[in-house]
Amino acid sequence: MSDEGEAGMCRNIKTLFNFDPPASDDEIRAASLQFVRKLSGYNTPSKANEAAFELAIDEVAEAAHRLLSALATTAPPRDRETEAEKAKARAAERFGQRAPA
Repeated sequence: MSDEGEAGMCRNIKTLFNFDPPASDDEIRAASLQFVRKLSGYNTPSKANEAAFELAIDEVAEAAHRLLSALATTAPPRDRETEAEKAKARAAERFGQRAPA
């Protein structure tokens, strides 16, 4: 995979480790969905591929839960609001300020 492809995927999938409170099942599932979408190239699979797509999301979510439970760090937990503000600042720097609606 090219560096550009990896960077694109990383921008769509948010870091879930070391937050207080920990990542929810919904957040892990959303990240798993984005990962499977990226791997498959489908935003929404056809009926013929729907079962395989859903199974992959479930399996990725299970693996993500195991990973997040097994990881250890001495760093203090991150604050979601602070991280969201940092992300907004990075986006504004990268894409420029948008005019108010």
